[in-house]
Amino acid sequence: MDEEPERAKRWEGGYERTWEVLKEDESGSLKASVEEILFQAKKRRLVQSHGQVRLGMMRHLYVVIDCSRSMEDQDLKPNRLTSTLKLMEGFVEEYFDQNPISQMGIITTKNKRAEKLTDLAGNPKKHAAALKKAVDSACVGEPSLYNCLSLALQTLRHMPGHTSREVLIILSSLTTCDPGNIYELIQTLKSLKVRVSVVGLSAEVRVCTVLTRETGGSYHVILDESHFKELLMLHVKPPPASCSSECSLIRMAGFPQHTMASLTDQDAKPSFSMAHLEGGGGGPDLSLGGYFCPQCHAKYTELPVECKVCGLTLVLAPHLARSFHHLFPLQVFPESSAEDPPKDRFCQACQGRLKDKSVFTCPSCHSVFCVECDLFIHDSLHCCPCCIHRPSGP
Repeated sequence: MDEEPERAKRWEGGYERTWEVLKEDESGSLKASVEEILFQAKKRRLVQSHGQVRLGMMRHLYVVIDCSRSMEDQDLKPNRLTSTLKLMEGFVEEYFDQNPISQMGIITTKNKRAEKLTDLAGNPKKHAAALKKAVDSACVGEPSLYNCLSLALQTLRHMPGHTSREVLIILSSLTTCDPGNIYELIQTLKSLKVRVSVVGLSAEVRVCTVLTRETGGSYHVILDESHFKELLMLHVKPPPASCSSECSLIRMAGFPQHTMASLTDQDAKPSFSMAHLEGGGGGPDLSLGGYFCPQCHAKYTELPVECKVCGLTLVLAPHLARSFHHLFPLQVFPESSAEDPPKDRFCQACQGRLKDKSVFTCPSCHSVFCVECDLFIHDSLHCCPCCIHRPSGP
């Protein structure tokens, strides 16, 4: 190193000299440099998220939460377990908002064992209630990646080939206690097209790197609690569908309606749903009403669900309507220079003056938007507001 003083040290390679990017303007303010950095970050987010890619709309996701001794560490306040469960409640709500015809299950691992907290289901209230109860659980022993992946695989391997089968692991420990060869299990996951992603709370672990690389998932290590939340939300949007995934039609016999028997009807008797008969819970034990399968008349208290009797996929019409934007995503608004439109041009959404160097134009109605509104339109609204209010032709 003495002979080559200009060569950077190896550990410096991953860092950016951000202090060299900040420059003062004529008044000595750094505001312009900070705004430029934020603008470039938003542009990168636009490029990464707005692709015309076929997505896996029907998802079966198991979330594995590490409940080992390391979850008692207090680098996340009040500790890692409490912080993780709190963020998971928001993740569950956002997941089902963006994926209304998908299902989720939760698995915990501690003391070298794996246990199902909730089975695969489409009811967010059920998962949220289980997460709140898990706050009081004790953090003991070591986790077992092998056991929790095997437990998730028992269910995921029987899911239809046209669905997206995923596992998201929130790992705090730097060790794992496995009863078998985990690298053989990784090859099994790969052959069954199960995508495994990991969010690390401590540091990068070699086995997780191999696991995510072989199965096509992602691996990130958090920096702080805000970064933790950001990494979780990356898994809300449906992942790109595999090129080798099956394309098949799904049988549906109309949309089941919620019917409620009258209390004055002498023939009306409370009954269990199919979920209760299998120990799934998800509502009152006995009820007069529910959703009835149009083909076999099996009763269910929540949708979406696959009928256990005849195999029909039972969903509501709003579920499909909310998933429509994943099937046909809004096209990307091309970027143009803000100098092209007149100086008094305003954003058509927020009515703010266009001060940025770049603006985004809808290719259909040619309305101009700022970068913040473009992000909101593509991430939340999923449609151009000016195209909606534009009067239709005769």
